[in-house]
Amino acid sequence: MGGGQRRTTQNQTTSSASSSCWSHFWSSALRTKPLGSPLEVAVRTNSGDGLVRRLGMFDLILLGVGASIGAGIFVVTGTVAHDAGPGVTISFILAGVSCVLNALCYAELACRFPAVVGGAYLYTYTAFNELTAFLVFAQLMLDYHIGAASIARSLASYVVTILELFPIFKENIPDWIGHGGQKFLGGAISINVLAPVLLVLLTVILCRGVGESAAVNSFMTATKVIIVIIVIFAGAFEVDTSNWTPFAPDGFKPILTGATVVFFAYVGFDAVANSAEESKRPQRDLPIGIIGSLLICIALYIGVCLVITGMLPYYLLGEDAPLANAFTSKGLKFVSILISVGAVAGLTTTLLVGLYVQSRLYLGLGRDGLLPSVFARVHPRCHTPIHSQVWVGIVAAALAGLFNVHILSHILSVGSLLKIY
Repeated sequence: MGGGQRRTTQNQTTSSASSSCWSHFWSSALRTKPLGSPLEVAVRTNSGDGLVRRLGMFDLILLGVGASIGAGIFVVTGTVAHDAGPGVTISFILAGVSCVLNALCYAELACRFPAVVGGAYLYTYTAFNELTAFLVFAQLMLDYHIGAASIARSLASYVVTILELFPIFKENIPDWIGHGGQKFLGGAISINVLAPVLLVLLTVILCRGVGESAAVNSFMTATKVIIVIIVIFAGAFEVDTSNWTPFAPDGFKPILTGATVVFFAYVGFDAVANSAEESKRPQRDLPIGIIGSLLICIALYIGVCLVITGMLPYYLLGEDAPLANAFTSKGLKFVSILISVGAVAGLTTTLLVGLYVQSRLYLGLGRDGLLPSVFARVHPRCHTPIHSQVWVGIVAAALAGLFNVHILSHILSVGSLLKIY
């Protein structure tokens, strides 16, 4: 009898402990984050644990443009035009309008949470609960980590392509440095050295301070925007308006389908929301930065679409480099070189801003206790989350050094499907 009673007591104790753990888990998972008071943020900033407000309105606009416009502007337009024809312009307009609605939501939330980092994770934590917020963070990290590695691979390939224009480098750069990479295990592993090196360089710039990284982003973004404008004006003189007829050769359905494809060409404005704690006047500048960067991107995309479909019939556009092929066919090879330089600048800014956003998200979770406190540390002199930034760089460099764009894009597609469902 005594032994039976002890076993019953032990089972009850174990059951009680298990119930207590489960209850504690749910109470933590379902709690929400209270809004931080201005005094709390001021104390954090003055103590050296906060970030420094150095970003003005112009910096935020360039941040959003830099995150959105990559090499895709020179590729996606031609790919979608194969199905939608000149109506690809409508595809970009529809996608842009839908993004404006999303951006307006971000702008309003940025006004309500102007003092701390976190972006979508912070908004979810405050509106819903901790578990949902962490799942949002996990999904964002899957997209950002894989996306950064994939962009680094593409950037390395573009850099090598430009270097090979010089006789000293032509056909002297091995595959394992920049192009497809040295393949192992039947192509499952593809060693690339240049992509991790580029990631290390950008990580060092980001660790130095938001002022330095903003300067690099501003220069590279201004460069690619100027190149895109040159491309639009140079191509405008080669446009044959008869190529715009019929404007929608296969009806409205391919245009609508194309809008869903090009939608991702706009999703960079959320990076502005993640810079709330480093904005000089967040309540005024964050909404302007979000909406302003999106409107600039819409205008540039429309200009490129009209030019590319006016220069050549849509069915003659190449799929890999349609814009470059269009200018080459018109004898304007110097513009093709500019397009390659613009692609490098575009990929660099997209990668730079992506790494920046990731580190700020890790910083936010470190402060909330959902990740080790090491991620919450801010360097007292540089005022950047160096530990978070280095971790982000290491993960991206490891992925970029081992896997090619094809494998990385497949992993990213799985993550996108998980996010949808």
